[in-house]
Amino acid sequence: MTEHDAAANTSANNADSTHFGFKTVAASEKVSLVANVFHSVAAKYDVMNDLMSLGIHRLWKRFTIDCSGVRPGQKVLDLAGGTGDLTALFSRRVGPTGQVILADINESMLNVGKDKLRDLGLVNNISYVQANAEALPFADNSFDIITIAFGLRNVTDKNAALRSMFRVLKPGGRLLVLEFSKPTEEWLSKVYDVYSFKLLPVMGKLVANDSESYQYLAESIRMHPDQDTLKQMMEDAGFAQTSYHNLTGGIVALHRGYKF
Repeated sequence: MTEHDAAANTSANNADSTHFGFKTVAASEKVSLVANVFHSVAAKYDVMNDLMSLGIHRLWKRFTIDCSGVRPGQKVLDLAGGTGDLTALFSRRVGPTGQVILADINESMLNVGKDKLRDLGLVNNISYVQANAEALPFADNSFDIITIAFGLRNVTDKNAALRSMFRVLKPGGRLLVLEFSKPTEEWLSKVYDVYSFKLLPVMGKLVANDSESYQYLAESIRMHPDQDTLKQMMEDAGFAQTSYHNLTGGIVALHRGYKF
């Protein structure tokens, strides 16, 4: 972690402030700032995901589905589900007797997801809810499985969000958090930094005409808790048998936890 990161983290510990990338902002402002980022990138989000990860994000998401243990007839919450990649995979797995709710705080992302999933013919077992992860509008013990992929780092109060997920998960249910994390090798970390801060904003400018949003995305990844810290946060929220699996050298990690 750089001195800049450490300073931002220290400031973010103040209850009235948080980090937006490397910047320190009022906690009350972060939701709107993140919203502006995703309003801006929504239309090109899927294209940029394929370019940024060379398509590997699809393998990360399929691995998440395989680790979910999802079965026909179950009820799944795809939180911060954006354009619906996981929702599409879950929809096919739970079948006509199951249900998948695609929830996202950002209306633009949710609309792109709706259009994409309807174009795929996936309409019968999918519902859409605009929701804040910190205060989910669902009853206690509602879902067999909850996933949040590449969304937790954008949440203002991650601890509140994890507690909210725990509340709406059924006893015996599981949470899967797929998120960018900390590379396990120093050489990979250095290469990743060059890619993130030199190439990624340029790609954002050329493809989405928005370099600043992708600069924020790179910074938000660096400010996200590392693997062991997030594991502890899940345990503090009540999850049991927590674990994580590093993917692509720790650039991404899949965390799992259960509610008993």
